[in-house]
Amino acid sequence: MRTGEEVHSRDSQKPGGIVCAGNFIVDRVHTLSYWPEQGNLAYILHQDLGVGGGAANVVTDLASLGFPGKLAAAGCIGADPDGEIVKARLLSAGINIGGLTALTDRVTAHTHVMNVPGQNRTFFYHGGANDAVTDALVSPQTFARAGYRLFYLGYLMLLPGLDQIGPDGRSGASRLLEAAQRAGLATCVDFVSSEDPEFAAKVGVALPFCDFLIINEIEAGRATSVTVRDAEGNLNEAGLLDAGERLLAAGVTKGAIIHAPEICFWFAPAASPIVTRSRPVEPPDIVSTVGAGDAFCAAVLYGLHEDWPVEDICAAAHGAAAHCLAGATATDGIPNMTVLLEDMES
Repeated sequence: MRTGEEVHSRDSQKPGGIVCAGNFIVDRVHTLSYWPEQGNLAYILHQDLGVGGGAANVVTDLASLGFPGKLAAAGCIGADPDGEIVKARLLSAGINIGGLTALTDRVTAHTHVMNVPGQNRTFFYHGGANDAVTDALVSPQTFARAGYRLFYLGYLMLLPGLDQIGPDGRSGASRLLEAAQRAGLATCVDFVSSEDPEFAAKVGVALPFCDFLIINEIEAGRATSVTVRDAEGNLNEAGLLDAGERLLAAGVTKGAIIHAPEICFWFAPAASPIVTRSRPVEPPDIVSTVGAGDAFCAAVLYGLHEDWPVEDICAAAHGAAAHCLAGATATDGIPNMTVLLEDMES
């Protein structure tokens, strides 16, 4: 177990670093009085503006956690006011934005998030510049030469320029992840819970180039065609065990991490799965579920980079997700890692 004294400030700039590539989105979160039927009216009780998307959330969460190494962002935004919001948010957290490309022919991706406290959120999304991201626009080699060690890509299934499978059977994501591995970076990948009928095929071609896969139970089920919850919503733990083994068999090289609100399974080749359970969060304490999975992922990346034991990584990740639930946007509930470590000791 790491103690609080062992977590240093980012000012120390320890060797290494994490680059987060993929989605950068301006989120407008609307907290509603209730979810209306079609044609009815609901009150917007509160509105929040945030920067979201897999890469944006994870890299911002890492900064909030006090990650001690370099952090960088890579992807596409529009040359517009929303793009300036993204850049300002990242720069204020000390994140290198040299890998962000501002496109003049696309608007920055944006989402209207409809949130009813205690319920799952609903997204209305415009892909904009995110839809233009290709493997040619991101250079893992540049980050490897600068001393970064981990390359995160998220979300697959929300980056059509990387998800599409070409005539050669490869996707842009598979080429980008392969380039990162060849540059010496460990690749870490997350999905979005898309209902695309080609989900399994599109993510499947990228799996052989994933060192660590960090996904939720729904995504694991869709990637492997395994039923992970029954009709009543109860978790099928035997199904998740099957899904994890299938992901390793499909090519994930070092670790397949499947997380759900109740539990986390960590699968590694030639090893028994490590299972950790989360502490329940009472519904009145949940302001929004936006970004909880990304908070979990950020803490996993932190622990991987710092070579923590798996059990400690999972405990910190559960804690990060729980704290995220108390914030209105995807990132404003994330504490410093010292807080999570103190929670783990209690």
